[in-house]
Amino acid sequence: VRQSFRPGEITPEEAKRLGVEFARRFTKGNHAFVVCTHIDKSHIHNHIIWSSVSLEYDRKFRNFWGSTKAVRRLSDTICIENGLSIVENPKPHGKSYNKWLGDQAKPSHRELLRVAIDNALSQSPADFEELLKLLQEYGCEVSKRGKSYRLKLFGWEKAARMDSLGEGYGLEDLRAVLSGKKAHTPRKKTVTQAETPKINLLVDIQAKLQAGKGAGYARWAKVFNLKQMAQTMNYLSENNLLEYAVLEKKAAAATAHHNELSAQIKAAEKRMAEIAVLRTYIVNYAKTREVYVAYRKAGYSKKFREEHEEEILLHQAAKNAFDEMGVKKLPKVKELQTEYAKLLEEKKK
Repeated sequence: VRQSFRPGEITPEEAKRLGVEFARRFTKGNHAFVVCTHIDKSHIHNHIIWSSVSLEYDRKFRNFWGSTKAVRRLSDTICIENGLSIVENPKPHGKSYNKWLGDQAKPSHRELLRVAIDNALSQSPADFEELLKLLQEYGCEVSKRGKSYRLKLFGWEKAARMDSLGEGYGLEDLRAVLSGKKAHTPRKKTVTQAETPKINLLVDIQAKLQAGKGAGYARWAKVFNLKQMAQTMNYLSENNLLEYAVLEKKAAAATAHHNELSAQIKAAEKRMAEIAVLRTYIVNYAKTREVYVAYRKAGYSKKFREEHEEEILLHQAAKNAFDEMGVKKLPKVKELQTEYAKLLEEKKK
């Protein structure tokens, strides 16, 4: 699913949050998903992918008639709930993505390689060799010719020299970053930041008149404002909030409760992310354990490693992850699934 937002109306962080909310609500919390927020266009947008297999591994996602409308309706609902614009009258017959893209510039091989290096560096590799291993795990083919390293992503014919990727991505630059002598700055296009939303339930009549609205609109706006003020007064009276001190106390209590819930949700989301990562590493570790045992018995043979390099890298990555997480005894996948489901239920409440 691609979920786009009006230019200048939302920040990347907020777009990511709404994309995660959409994915959770659409999959009803039954499927793992990934939300990638892109800022390479004038409009911030999400790419959302979910696994066809449920978290319990007992059923698959089934598409249904009218799912396109359901996706749009849910996304519009979330946007309206957060005060964002929607496409009120979408055109029924749109172009395919390839036709819509037309002659617009697509990401080059070198741009994609720079993104892969950015992602690998975000994992804080210990040295250059570990950086190369991370690139290989991301599907990047690494080769060396003389002193020059060459990189090639799946689907591209020709490899690109690392030194041709531009400032900050050359061999010397990356070694300096890994040694702590230099900070890495990813190449990113500037994005127009959204203005702070203004909260005002009353219509600014004078501003509307200056914008060209007529006397009829002014009469309607006065009635609307009176109704809004009456509703506010009724609410304050019904809840015994007419005294400012009482209102201030209630507001402070509500704010404290909101902050407490936010902290709990963030802690749950962090643990859920940890569980998802840990579960992947446990599965990879179990699948590649026999191969790694054979590799060790073969005396860490270079020939054996070349024949089973993918399995060995996955196994080593899993072991390194367990060490970083401080995992001494591997939990069972079922236990992690139960904990994940429990956290998801608590978060919904």
